[in-house]
Amino acid sequence: MGRPKKPLSTVQVARALGIHPNTLRHYEAQGYLPPIPRSANGYRRYSAAHLEQARLAVMTLQWPYVGDRALLVELVMCAAQSNFTAAESAAVQYLARLQQERAHAEAAVSFLERWAVGGVADPATGDMHTQQAADYLGVTVDMLRNWERSGLIVVVPRDPATGYRRYGTTELGRLRVIRLLVKAGYSQMAVLRALSQLDRGRADDLRAALELPHEDSANEAIEIIADRWLSSLERLAQHTEEIIIQIRRMAGRETP
Repeated sequence: MGRPKKPLSTVQVARALGIHPNTLRHYEAQGYLPPIPRSANGYRRYSAAHLEQARLAVMTLQWPYVGDRALLVELVMCAAQSNFTAAESAAVQYLARLQQERAHAEAAVSFLERWAVGGVADPATGDMHTQQAADYLGVTVDMLRNWERSGLIVVVPRDPATGYRRYGTTELGRLRVIRLLVKAGYSQMAVLRALSQLDRGRADDLRAALELPHEDSANEAIEIIADRWLSSLERLAQHTEEIIIQIRRMAGRETP
């Protein structure tokens, strides 16, 4: 029979995971770790199981997320209580949400590509003033003004008699594309990059134009993720699959 492994200290676990010891203490206070026994002098005594649970918490909570963070917290809490079936179920639900987001993003890119070459005609006819255009698109007037200030739509004709903006078929078609892309998760900067390329007469490779140049980082803010939405969703999905593998490993069910 092998000798029992020596308990790990807070510093040893934190160092193994590349986090600050205070982060580990925070995880304990939040219930993200199983109860940690103490030595006679009050020092925490982590087991290998504690280390793997802390690893799962880091993988899940110190990574950009999309949507409701509560599902990810639930995942970690269930694993901390050794309810690995529920933890894996939460991870699978989150992966499904990412896949759904990606499908929406792909549909929005496809619409942009077809619209750019004249493959989509906006059904609206006649001119609309700002409130009518906002109602037609299902957005607010403030959103229309924000898109104009951001340069997403540059020239809006004005009524010569009143000076008010008048949105025609061309403007409404462009706004519909903007709304679809933003609603699908793309940042305004990413949309501006693609539309600016189109305005320069280049309707090719708009998908790549939506991906802003960047340096790889494992801890990008969600605002930056939205600048590279499709590739970020793919990366997040891959990371979620790694989380599922970690849960199965902890449950002793990892497949080779």
